[in-house]
Amino acid sequence: MTPDETESSTTLSYGETLVGINYNYTHDDLVIKIKAKYAEIINMLQSARFEPESNIKIESHTERQRYISIAITEAQTAQMWAVKAVTAK
Repeated sequence: MTPDETESSTTLSYGETLVGINYNYTHDDLVIKIKAKYAEIINMLQSARFEPESNIKIESHTERQRYISIAITEAQTAQMWAVKAVTAK
């Protein structure tokens, strides 16, 4: 196991976990920045999932949850492509 793969002494956020914030085999500062930005976006979406929605109908609530899940998945995908782009040889 490399130092980047060891567990952090602090608890990772949901977004940091999903983007693999501690994995950076190239030790590239730009990779760290990209992953941090996408982790922030994912954390915002995850927080929105649990915000009170008193004016949203049940069907809309289900759709909203689905949209959030899709957005998080797409953010993960974009993050992976962004890292691949900046680390490509």
